[in-house]
Formats: sequence, C-alpha cells, structure tokens
Amino acid sequence: PGIEEGVRNVELSSTFKGRVGFNIGKNKDTPNKEAARDYLTCLRQAWPVADYIAVNLSSPNTPGLRALQAGDAAARLLEQLQEERATLTARTGRQVPLAIKVAPDLEDDEISTLGQIFMDNALDAIIATNTTISRTGIQDHPRQKEAGGLSGAPLAATSTRVIEAFYSAVGGKIPIIGVGGIMSPSDAQEKLAAGATLLQLYSGFIYHGPRLIREILESIASDPSNEKR
Repeated sequence: PGIEEGVRNVELSSTFKGRVGFNIGKNKDTPNKEAARDYLTCLRQAWPVADYIAVNLSSPNTPGLRALQAGDAAARLLEQLQEERATLTARTGRQVPLAIKVAPDLEDDEISTLGQIFMDNALDAIIATNTTISRTGIQDHPRQKEAGGLSGAPLAATSTRVIEAFYSAVGGKIPIIGVGGIMSPSDAQEKLAAGATLLQLYSGFIYHGPRLIREILESIASDPSNEKR
C-alpha cells in the first residue's frame, strides 16, 4: 500500500527538519460507502511520523471522491476520524492536527455547509484548494480536453475565491492553508489577504525554483499589513 511506502520514506529521511504532512485518501476502487476504512487505515499508519494529516476529499483523479464533500458524508467521515484521533492521542501521547483538503469547484452554499461541519467537529485546518476540473482560461489550449485536475496560474483566482468564502463561513476560527496558483509574491499576498494563514505551493516551485519561496517570505516580511496575522 502507498501509505506504507510513504511512512517508510519519511523514516528514511530522518535528517529533514521541516514539517511533514501526509495527504491521505481512499483507493480508487474503494466505494464511497467504505471510504472511511481507507482513511482510518492511513490515519493510523501515518500517525507516528506525521506533523499533520491532510484528509483529501477533493482529488479529481479519483472517480466519485468529491461526493464525500457533501454535507452528510463529510460529517460522518470527520466524526469517525476525530474519534480515531482521540484514541490514537490517548494511546501515544501525540497530538497530530487534521486538515481537510477541499475542491476549488465548490458552490457558496456547499462552502457554508462544510464550514459549519468543520466547526462542529473541531477541525484544525482547511486546505484550500485542490486542482480544478474547470478549463476556464485555457479553452483554446490544445490540451484543454485532457482529463485530470488543472493547477498553476489558471487556478489562482478560483482558489482565492474559495479561501475568502471559507474564511467568511468559519468566521476566521479555523486556519486556512492557501494553495493554488501561487506563482509570485503578489499571488501569495492575495491568498493571505483573502484569509489564508499558511501557504503551500507546487507549480510555482516547479517553474521558478526555490528562490520563489525566499521572494515570498521577503515580500510578506516587508508588508506591514501582515503583522496583524
């Protein structure tokens, strides 16, 4: 199983000093009604080595996965994960925060419903967002009909909108990790202004290299408005 390989890789990288997050999800062939089994298995396996665990309900590459973001399904799954987390904490003495990774294609009413569920179940963080199934902005690109999630610059505005909507839905009470289309320091600042507390990036790192992280940090440090965060 992939979770076992992931844990093994982290154990072999014991000199790494940063925070290690595990992104967990169900197997592609696991029906949604049995999804909790996969998530709980991954939670238990990752627990000893993870600094936080991201519960991925939004990968566009797993058929039907995003249905788990529906109100009742999300609530049931989160309740089971929190119960197991309490058991693991009592057994190991470790506190491992849980975050849920959401899709950028959510409607405002769905965000409002999820926000309430997240608060009711004491979620530690929201990761907003995953990649999008929309092809807005690249309609004329020769590969726009390819399957899979779209990341990078075309995702920026959509993910920022979702961050802003979740920030409003939870009243700023749950930290939001802003992700999606951060290709420059100004993109990072937009995510923070929308309500993000932390940031993640991938496409920007690929296209611009490690220097982008330094540039973002310098930009944040030089902006007086960030002192309030």
